[in-house]
Amino acid sequence: MPGKGDMTIREQTEKLEYQIFSSYAAHSRETRGRDRAEEPCDIRTEYQRDRDRILHSKSFRRLKQKTQVFLIPEGDHYRTRLTHTLEVSQLSRTIAKALRLNEDLADAIALGHDLGHTPFGHAGERALNEVCPFGFAHYEQSVRVVELLEKKGEGLNLTWEVRDGIRNHRTAGMPTTLEGQIVRYCDKIAYINHDIDDAERAGILSESDIPEESRRIMGDTTRERLNTLIHDVVHNSEGQRKILMSERMESAMKYLRAFMFQHVYRNSRAKSEEAKAVRMLQELYHYYTANPDKLPEEYRYLMQEKGEAKERVVCDYIAGMTDSYAIHVYKELFVPKAWAFPSAETLPDAHRPG
Repeated sequence: MPGKGDMTIREQTEKLEYQIFSSYAAHSRETRGRDRAEEPCDIRTEYQRDRDRILHSKSFRRLKQKTQVFLIPEGDHYRTRLTHTLEVSQLSRTIAKALRLNEDLADAIALGHDLGHTPFGHAGERALNEVCPFGFAHYEQSVRVVELLEKKGEGLNLTWEVRDGIRNHRTAGMPTTLEGQIVRYCDKIAYINHDIDDAERAGILSESDIPEESRRIMGDTTRERLNTLIHDVVHNSEGQRKILMSERMESAMKYLRAFMFQHVYRNSRAKSEEAKAVRMLQELYHYYTANPDKLPEEYRYLMQEKGEAKERVVCDYIAGMTDSYAIHVYKELFVPKAWAFPSAETLPDAHRPG
């Protein structure tokens, strides 16, 4: 423990940030803070605490069984929502460190950016958005998870900067901090490239199918493309007040993203089960809005004690499900169970057929 007048480890780290970081970095000491004031940690900065809270949350653990692109794929090497999140985190830390920005803040935003994603990926998001009168968007739900749903209605009480980065990681968003802007780019860089890798593994694409112009600008392999895109962001953002990509590279990435939508994200083989997933989640929604007393206790608490709307809470429950749990609940509610007839061998002679 520090002696009287000595700085804590956290305070030493905060001081070091001013010596190492770019003047455009989000310094931990200058955070806008949390909704509920807390005593600072003597070891970790505020953004380090946020990262740890996200990492230890139930919502984060459930990402391992949520669809990225391929619904319930057979094979150990396809991405899930969790592995996507970890890849975004790794890319974000690389760029943040290269630009002398706050790596801990970028990491926290990256780890939390998809906490609100539904089971079955964007198909699940679309399903809930179609039936919920309030609409549904995964980036807003991610913020709702950390502000309310975790810890039985108390939330994780994260800093303003982390929540801002999570809310604005989508294409149409613009995070306030450069660290949040890094995650916004890295989310797209990660999913475009790892989805190509997964599509090739599934036999939907081959490398030769990738547009020649994209391969010429970015490279012929996932590794080369990632390396090219990361270097472009770093070189174009050095000394800038905004995270930037060269116009040529951004145009190439947008073209490749459009190609992926046409050939993978809307591919009938990759999406053959999506209609079933949409119907299943919407039937669960209608069941629980008609029978809110069947929701788990912590969700009934949100309605009864927090005044949350029934339709929103039902979405909270369904969005928090993993793919496998959603299927399990659906079967329990809607699929008839086999009647357990005794075998003929156990029946008395008078009851045996024949």
